[in-house]
Amino acid sequence: MNRLHLHLLSDSTGETLEMIAKAALAQFEDAQVSRHFWPMVRSQAHLDRVMRDIAANPGLVLFTMVSHDIRRMLEDRCRALSLPAVPVMDAVTDALGSFLGQEARGRPGIQHTLDAAYFARVDAIHFTIAHDDGLNWENWEEADIVLAGVSRSSKTPTSIYLANRGYKVANIPIVVESPPPSALFGLKSPLIVGLTTAPERLIQIRRNRLLTMNQQSETSYVDMERVKGEVQFARRMFADNGWPVIDVTRRSIEETASAIITLLKDRDANPEAFQDGTRPI
Repeated sequence: MNRLHLHLLSDSTGETLEMIAKAALAQFEDAQVSRHFWPMVRSQAHLDRVMRDIAANPGLVLFTMVSHDIRRMLEDRCRALSLPAVPVMDAVTDALGSFLGQEARGRPGIQHTLDAAYFARVDAIHFTIAHDDGLNWENWEEADIVLAGVSRSSKTPTSIYLANRGYKVANIPIVVESPPPSALFGLKSPLIVGLTTAPERLIQIRRNRLLTMNQQSETSYVDMERVKGEVQFARRMFADNGWPVIDVTRRSIEETASAIITLLKDRDANPEAFQDGTRPI
């Protein structure tokens, strides 16, 4: 069976549930899935409305519910429809409770409490947006990470993803005709990472960009020899300054960000190891 109605129910925002479902679905290339997302289900009346749709579109039910009453009603009604209802967090919560010797607090949305970490993440996002594409280079020393790379090497989306993880990120385009500010080469605190990619892939991305902007598709911006020269120029700069390098050609934004976070943790644990040359990832 390759077509599935997937019902996601949560008594909070459902962000955690959506991420788990997305990660699991990525393992099934041919599956055709119709997702039904039901956040903030906290009353019987709301559950009644949801169950009408589930009955009309039977499939797999995944849920994160801390209210025992709502959870029990959901499980009973899914059982009556002969539909599986999977509590996706139970195994992890039970294991943590066993090791910690505590019972989980049954409060919906507790992971989204507006604590210091939340405000730090908001601050990181604001910083990152304000320091995109070489802007406000005078403040780069305040960054946790600085990303450098040629145009369309995924600097901005990677920066935003890292900002959502709480890291202050600046990024700078490497342009042959326009050297970056000298401040880039004197930074002490941030981890500077060079992003590189295959010229063929870069040209494909740039062509798509030109199409979306209704611009001429044949320019020096997508000329193979010129693009190769840009990539080589950037790689020489990375090597000359001993910056670690990540090839993003076959990496998703999440994978690139994960590699950068690992580099940052390694740098903080062993700063001496980052003093002698580049480290292609």
